[in-house]
Amino acid sequence: MLPAEYDITGKVAFITGAGRGIGKGIAQVLAEAGADVALNALTPTYVESTAAEIARATGRRVVPVPADVTKADGVQGAIDAVMKAFGRIDVLVNTLGDAIRKPLVALPGRSDAATALSDEELKFVMDINLTEAILCTRAVGPQMLERRSGKVINISSWTARQGGGEMVVYTIAKTALVGFTRAQALEWAAYGVQVNAIAPGIFPDPVTSGEERARQTAARAEQTVPLRRPGRLREVGLLSLYLASGASDYMTGQTIFLDGGMSL
Repeated sequence: MLPAEYDITGKVAFITGAGRGIGKGIAQVLAEAGADVALNALTPTYVESTAAEIARATGRRVVPVPADVTKADGVQGAIDAVMKAFGRIDVLVNTLGDAIRKPLVALPGRSDAATALSDEELKFVMDINLTEAILCTRAVGPQMLERRSGKVINISSWTARQGGGEMVVYTIAKTALVGFTRAQALEWAAYGVQVNAIAPGIFPDPVTSGEERARQTAARAEQTVPLRRPGRLREVGLLSLYLASGASDYMTGQTIFLDGGMSL
């Protein structure tokens, strides 16, 4: 039997970017632990089937919420839908994120020198990795502050500590997310709302990247990660359960690197 502090039965979690990948892994564990879950993705393509799959497996209420949460009106529409379905949001998990592997400036002597990030790509990377978290936190914040209770979990990246080649803007966004976590946690600490972050390392997902690329990524992790393997999507969910539960009530403003030792 688990300690009572880990019991999140009846809590409502809103998870962005949850149709597949890390977001799906988080949703599965939180639902298994007793939470009802609202899953967000840009389109219904993956999120509807994911919601149905998790609901069948756990018996919890799992609702898909397609919306563009990089825009304020999309966020408000999503929050309104969750509130209509559940009446509250106890846990917000800002999982949405993506990278475009291009240099900020064309690099001399490279055959791909013309493929620097465009203005549109730069904005996309910042919006999907940082703006989304700010907008969703702002939208969910008032009800958490009024209740003097709530958990916000931001999904950053191991690149927030190390950086990565051809991922400068992605690294900027994920590093800023760590700073946002610290600052927002301090501002809301007196109101009983904890804000923390997880910085995952290599977590391949065949649904997201395709079977072959996922195999290549896993093989690379076996050679480069100190623990000699890639992460499992469920493992981010297990850490999210701690941060979503009463077990983490004395932790706020922290970023936990879940990367098999990569950031060491």
